Amino acid sequence: MALTIQSFSGSDAAPFFGDLARLRTTVFRAFPYLYEGNPAYEQTYLSTYAKSEGSIFVLAIDDGTVVGASTGTPMMSETEEVQAPFLAAGLDPAQYFYFGESVLLPAYRGRGIGVAFFDGREAQAKKLDLRYCTFCAVERPANHPSRPADYQPLDAFWQKRGYTHHPELVTAFSWRDLDEAEESPKPLSFWIRDLGA
Repeated sequence: MALTIQSFSGSDAAPFFGDLARLRTTVFRAFPYLYEGNPAYEQTYLSTYAKSEGSIFVLAIDDGTVVGASTGTPMMSETEEVQAPFLAAGLDPAQYFYFGESVLLPAYRGRGIGVAFFDGREAQAKKLDLRYCTFCAVERPANHPSRPADYQPLDAFWQKRGYTHHPELVTAFSWRDLDEAEESPKPLSFWIRDLGA
């Protein structure tokens, strides 16, 4: 059975929540997220997308196993933490489609799946007649002790997709790093693409 890319909206993705939770806790353990997650929290988090009208789950499925996933939803369905930087800058969240995450097992990288994840979510934004797509990425210092010597940020890929970094738009999410005893806030800055440009 060949690798396939499939999209689901809202509650249609519910059967895959366990897979999505597993992928997030596995992939986000690596730098730069260093995330010490737990599947129970992940399933609660992902259920918010199921309740959002207009949300999308783009999944990479290999022989019945979910090996990658990306999510997106209209920003108006997102949390205060996501919307706040835009409101503070005088930007209208109702014009934005927000990408939650893109997670893919290492063995499947470099095969065009990341491009398919962006294509699927951007198509959903256009279907909903939203002008902009946006996502945020965690900011880690260049000298972070857990940064691998061969680490390559995804900035070039995002720029090639037409996204512009907006370091003035910053939010914070809290999670527990692998070497932390408790959660702490992490800064994340936004990237934006104007679909009408």
